[in-house]
Amino acid sequence: MTSTAPTRPATRPTGSAALPPGPRLPVAVQTVLFGSFRQFLLPLARRRYGDVVRLRIYPERDVVSLSDPEHIKAVFTGPATTFHAGEGNAILKPLMGEHSVLLTDEDEHMRARKLLMPAFNGSALRGYRDMVTELTVAEVQRWPHDRVFRSHGRMQALTLEVILRVVFGVADGPRLDRLRVLLGRLLDISPLDIFGWHNTNLQKFGPWKRNAQRQREIDELIYAEIADRRRADDLDTRGDVLSRLLTVPGDDPLSDAELRDQLITLLLAGHETTATTLAWAFHELARDPAHLRAATEAADSGDEKYLEAVTKEAMRLHPVIHEVARRLTEDVEVGGYLLPAGFTVQPSIALVHADPANHPDPARFRPERFLDGTPPAGTWFPFGGGVRRCLGAGFSLMEANVVLREVLRRFHLSPDRPNREHAKARHITMVPARGARILVTGRN
Repeated sequence: MTSTAPTRPATRPTGSAALPPGPRLPVAVQTVLFGSFRQFLLPLARRRYGDVVRLRIYPERDVVSLSDPEHIKAVFTGPATTFHAGEGNAILKPLMGEHSVLLTDEDEHMRARKLLMPAFNGSALRGYRDMVTELTVAEVQRWPHDRVFRSHGRMQALTLEVILRVVFGVADGPRLDRLRVLLGRLLDISPLDIFGWHNTNLQKFGPWKRNAQRQREIDELIYAEIADRRRADDLDTRGDVLSRLLTVPGDDPLSDAELRDQLITLLLAGHETTATTLAWAFHELARDPAHLRAATEAADSGDEKYLEAVTKEAMRLHPVIHEVARRLTEDVEVGGYLLPAGFTVQPSIALVHADPANHPDPARFRPERFLDGTPPAGTWFPFGGGVRRCLGAGFSLMEANVVLREVLRRFHLSPDRPNREHAKARHITMVPARGARILVTGRN
C-alpha cells in the first residue's frame, strides 16, 4: 500500500471532455495485471493518472477506478436505477447465480434483501453469539502450541462451520461433510481460474474443467438439501436461513433455483472475508506487543469496543475486497468526466483506506483510530456503501469480536518472522501470501 499522497493531474477536464485517462496496454494484459497484481497496479495508476482512471478488463468492459471519497459518495448516494451493483458484480454470476442478492438490481434485489434481512438483524445476531463461541472454543482447542501454523487456514475452517450452521441449522451428515470439502476447494483458485467461469471452451480443460465439475457437484448437494428440507414438518420452529426462506408467507414462494443462488452466496461470501480479516488481525497483533497487550486486556475485561476497533483496523489496513462495482445504466459525470452508460465504476476501497489524507500514517496498524473518533465519512467502507451495503456487516463484526475474545483469553501470539506479510490475489479477494503464520503459547 502506498503511504504517500498521490500526485494528481494539474487540471481537470469538463464534462464534455474525453474519457478518463488510463493505461493503453491490451485488454488481456490489463486483465492479468488487475486480477493478480491490483495492489500494485492501482496505486501506480492513481499516481500517474489521478483519482479517475480508465481500465479495460475482460470480459471486455470499460472500468473506471475511483479513489476520491467525494466521487465515491456520489456513486453510493446516487439512484439505484442508474448505478447497478448487480450488473457490476457480473463476474460472479457463473458462481453465485442470476438470482443472487449480489447479482440482482432494483425491485428484484430489494425482494431478495428483504427476505434475507431477518437472518442478520439485531435479535438474530444475539442468537448466534453462543453458537459462534461454542465453535470457536472447539476450534482453538485443536491448535498446535509452540509450533508455527497458518492462521488463515484455521480461520477459514472455523468461519465455514459458522456459516453452515447459520444457513442450514446443522453441520452434520455426509452431504454437508462433502459440501464442506468442496466449498473450500472452490474458493482455493487463482484470478486466472476466473477466466473459466465465463468461457465454456476453457471448461473442457485442466483446472477450469475441475472447477466446473466441482461447482456442479456443489449444486447437486444444495438442491438435495433443499428437497429434504421442503419435506420437513418442523420448519416453523427452525431459525436457519434455509428454513426461513422456505416459510416466507405470500403467493410468491422462492423456486429451488432462487434458493440455491441465495444459499451459495451466503456460504461463499459469508465466511471468506471474515476469515481473512481475522488472520490479518492475528498477524498484526503478533507483531505488535503493545497492541497485543491492549487487545488481550480487552478480551479479559469484555471490552467489545476495543476488539471491534482491532477488527476494523485490520479491515482498513488489509482490505479483503479491494473495490466494489456499479454498472451505469445512463451517462453520468464523475470527477469532470462524462462516463457513458455501460461503463462500470469501481470505488476503490484499498486506495481510500491507504490514503494519508484520509488516515494519517496509513501503513501503521493503529486500532485507536477507531476509538479516537470515527474516521471521516466515506473513508472506511469494507462492506461497500449506500443501499447495497453488505447484509452481513453486523454479523461479520460480531463473529470477529467473539473469535478474538476467545483466542486472546487463551493464548499469547508470536510472529514466525519479524517482517509484515504481503497480500496476494486469490480469486476476487486479497489474502495473506503465506497464510498469516503465527505461533501461539498458552497463557496459563
